[in-house]
Amino acid sequence: MKKFDIRNIRIRKVSVDDLDDRMLLINLYATQGFTFIIGLIWVLFQHQNVIRLFTPPKELAFVYWGVGLAAAVIVVDLLISRFVPEEAADDGGVNDRIFRTRPVWHIAVLSLVVAICEELLFRGALQHAIGPYWTSIIFATIHVRYLKHWIPTGLVFSISYGLGWIYMQSGSILAPIIAHFLIDFIMGLIIRFRRES
Repeated sequence: MKKFDIRNIRIRKVSVDDLDDRMLLINLYATQGFTFIIGLIWVLFQHQNVIRLFTPPKELAFVYWGVGLAAAVIVVDLLISRFVPEEAADDGGVNDRIFRTRPVWHIAVLSLVVAICEELLFRGALQHAIGPYWTSIIFATIHVRYLKHWIPTGLVFSISYGLGWIYMQSGSILAPIIAHFLIDFIMGLIIRFRRES
């Protein structure tokens, strides 16, 4: 049996083009799993009730908040993509690689996993501790692939602030989860079925 030597581990910068499809998905799911675990631990340390956090309110206003924000974000994103050069909104091809060849059911699963994991950490734990403004700055920074250009960075910050705002307005984390899911799912479908010009 070969002995494991930690000194043989090498860390290097990898671009999205260096990853095959399987490794890209493993990376995505592992990152989301890590995000969920951190969010869950943080929520528990804040003495929040996780079950109550995810319990739907009796009134359906949270659904309207989530769908309304998602619709607004998608309209703004489509307007930006129509009038802004593609290079100014480039994310390094990550979204294209994730969604371009994925079946619709898998786009839905990815969108749901990302929405639940990220909203638990950012809205459930982080916003509870530091408020929506600083949470949105961290959210935009975490989405590092957008930081090369100010338009997607501003859009990610604005979306995050909107998610935090509807969380406060609705009183339910399900509102930002719905919005986040719909934004990712619909934008994933647009990427998936977009015709090349």
